[in-house]
Amino acid sequence: MGFDIVRDLPPALHDRAAAWTFIREFAASWGLPLGIEDGTPEAELAEAEERLGLRLPAAVREAYALFGRRPDLHSNLDTLLSPGELAVEHGALVFREENQGAARWGVLLDALGGDDPPVHIRADLADKYAELWEPWTDRFSAAVLEIVLAESTQGPEELCDSRALGAGEDDELARRFALVPFPTEGGQNYYTVPGVLLSDGGGDWLSVRARDPDTLDRFRTLLPGDWLNA
Repeated sequence: MGFDIVRDLPPALHDRAAAWTFIREFAASWGLPLGIEDGTPEAELAEAEERLGLRLPAAVREAYALFGRRPDLHSNLDTLLSPGELAVEHGALVFREENQGAARWGVLLDALGGDDPPVHIRADLADKYAELWEPWTDRFSAAVLEIVLAESTQGPEELCDSRALGAGEDDELARRFALVPFPTEGGQNYYTVPGVLLSDGGGDWLSVRARDPDTLDRFRTLLPGDWLNA
C-alpha cells in the first residue's frame, strides 16, 4: 500500500519498533533511504556510557544505531547531540539542543531505567531559578518522531521554504490540508498534501518540505505569500 504518514504515524507513537519502521519508510519516501552505515557504532555508544557512568535506555541506543550519523534527518535546525556530546545536566541526560541555545531536551536520570522513557524540555531563562524540566513526550521514541518531522521541514533550500503566517491562515491550513496526527508539542501542528509536509510553527510560522523543486514551486503558488527562498 506504500507509506502513508497519516495512516502510519499513530501506531508508531505507541510502539518503538513501529517508530523505527516509520522513520525508515519516511526517509525512503523522501528519497533519503537509511543504510547500515548511517547508524552510530556500538563502540561510540559504549564509550558514552562509560564516560557518563550510566546505561543508555534501549530506545536511545536504538535511535542512534538507526540514524545517528544522518544529520540531514535529525539536525537541520536544532541539534541531536552525538554520543560524545551527551551530558548530564540538572538531573537529566541531555541529548538535544535548540539552535540558539534557548532550550534543551533530556531524559530525567530517575527515568533512565525504562526502555523507552519520557522526554522533558528545559528552557534557558534569564531567571535560572525558574528553569524547570517540563514534560515533552511520554516516550523517547515519540520525541525522535517529532525530531524527524520537524527537521525535515528545515532542509535544503531547493526543497524547503518558510514564511510568516498571516491572521487566520493557521485555520486555513486545517481546512485545506490533512492533519498529521502527532500530539501537539509547543503548539506546533503538522499537515500534509501529496508530496509536501507542512509545519505551522505553533500558528505563526509556516515551514514546508516538498518532494522535489517543482512540487515546492506549485505549493508556493497554491499558498502564495512572502516566501524566504522563492
